[in-house]
Amino acid sequence: MATERLDRTRVARTALRLLNEVGLEGLTLRAIAKELDVKAPALYWHFKDKQALLDEMATEMVRRMVEDMTPSGPPADWAEVLTAAMRGLRGHLLRYRDGAKVYSGTHYTDTSYAAAMEAHLRLLTEAGFTAAGAARAWFTAYNYTIGYVIEEQAMGPDPSTGEGFDLAARAARLAAYPLVAAAGEELFARQEEGFEAGLAAVVAGVGVVLRGE
Repeated sequence: MATERLDRTRVARTALRLLNEVGLEGLTLRAIAKELDVKAPALYWHFKDKQALLDEMATEMVRRMVEDMTPSGPPADWAEVLTAAMRGLRGHLLRYRDGAKVYSGTHYTDTSYAAAMEAHLRLLTEAGFTAAGAARAWFTAYNYTIGYVIEEQAMGPDPSTGEGFDLAARAARLAAYPLVAAAGEELFARQEEGFEAGLAAVVAGVGVVLRGE
């Protein structure tokens, strides 16, 4: 492997592959260098620190999801199109261990995200949103999705042990608060249903508050 050309894309792809094995905390430049069969200092020619690497990893994730995130449908179907895009985003983030944590708070290193986002904003403005309202509608749904997946991956089964959030222990701790205890099943046990219910509320909400403001 050391004879292959080392560039930012190759390092980012290797890091994403390794991420599924070790998680975000175990993902170090030293571990990536070992996987690439190079010395760790070689990576600093391409990335000044781990955050710079995370930025490139997030950008590589975007490159992989652009096709699924490009809208299809008429402006009248804006709610269905936005919903489908957020489902696609969630699906891609779930492909990687700690994927949402890696993705959130990063800065893209190129404009590969822009064409799909431009298409969504255009569709929303054609559906009656102002430019500002379209941007806020997109960003609200986008933030809901990333935040949901961060919690979903944190509470879900640990890939290294297969163990997940202990709802029985939570309910026992909260015995004096029956509504809070019962909420655990809704909040942590049915992730797919929970995501869909929350997303429907978000999309309906932005339609009421932001469309045509």
